Amino acid sequence: MSTTAQAGATTPAAGRRRKAAAPAPTGADRIPKPSQGWYRDKVTGDKLRRVTTILSQGSTKGDVLALWAANLVAETAFANLPALVNASLYPDQRTEMYDWLRRAPLRKKDERADIGSAVHQIIEAEVLGQPIAEGLLDDPEMAPYLHHFGRFVREWDVTFEASEMVVGNRTAGYAGTLDYLLRSPLIAAEFDIPASTVLMGDTKTGGELDVKGVYPEAALQMSAYRKAEVAWLRDGSTVPMPATHSTGVVLHLRPEGYRLIPVVCDDQVFAAFRIVQQAADWVSGLSKQVVRPALTLPATTEERAA
Repeated sequence: MSTTAQAGATTPAAGRRRKAAAPAPTGADRIPKPSQGWYRDKVTGDKLRRVTTILSQGSTKGDVLALWAANLVAETAFANLPALVNASLYPDQRTEMYDWLRRAPLRKKDERADIGSAVHQIIEAEVLGQPIAEGLLDDPEMAPYLHHFGRFVREWDVTFEASEMVVGNRTAGYAGTLDYLLRSPLIAAEFDIPASTVLMGDTKTGGELDVKGVYPEAALQMSAYRKAEVAWLRDGSTVPMPATHSTGVVLHLRPEGYRLIPVVCDDQVFAAFRIVQQAADWVSGLSKQVVRPALTLPATTEERAA
C-alpha cells in the first residue's frame, strides 16, 4: 500500500536527515549555568541576565575594579622595578615583562577564585556532612584562610542550609549563584530575631582587614538573590526561593583573620538594584544605538554644477 503526501506538505530534501531534537535535560543538567553574562534555563528557555554582570555594567563596581586593577599594576611595577628596568633593554624581555605586568590583576583574580572555590568546597562538605578534601587542608596558601573560616563557623555556631545555589527571578529577568544560606543563633541574637531565621551569606577575600574589602554592591547583589523567585536544588529540581532575613552577613576573609559584616539587603536596596539593572540595560543595549555618524556639509551650488 502506498501513500501520497498531501498538497502543501513539506518533505526532507533527498539525502538530508532531519536533525534530531535535543533530549530534554535531566537531573543536575537542568540547573542553569552562567555563560557570557547570562543564565539560560534549558527547561523553559528563559534567558536571565547574570547578577554580577548587571552590577559591573550598571553600578560603580566596574569603576572600583578598574581602579583596583590600575593600583595593582602600579604596585607590582614598583615591587619589581629592577627587573622591569633590565627587561626594557632587550626587546624580547620587554615584551614578556609587559605582558606579565598587565596580567597582574588577572593573576590576583585567579588567586582569589581559588580561595573562594576552596571555601565553597568546605561549605559544601559541611552541608552534605562529608569530609573535607585532604588537598585543601594541605595547601599552605589556603591554610590561613581555611583556619579563619573554621573559626567563623565554630565561634558563631553556624550551620549551612545551602551552598552555591543558583537562584533566579523570571519576572525581573535575572539569575545568579548565591554563596550560602546559614543559621546562627549568635548572629540572630545580634539582630534580635528568632534563632532559626535563615540568613543570606557571602564571602569576600579582597582588600585588607579593617580597611577595605566589602563594598555597597554586596548589598545590591544579596538583595537580588533574596528577591529571587525560584531556586535550583542539586538534583535539578526547583523550589521557591527560601525566605531570608532583610539583613545578611558578609564574611570578610583574609590570611590575618576575618570580620563578619552585616549588610542590609531589604526591599529598598532591591529597588536600587532594579535601577542599576535598568542602567545596565542602557549600557548593553540602547546606548550603542544613540550616537550616529558625523554629518557632512551639503555640496555647494558650484560643486553640484561641477
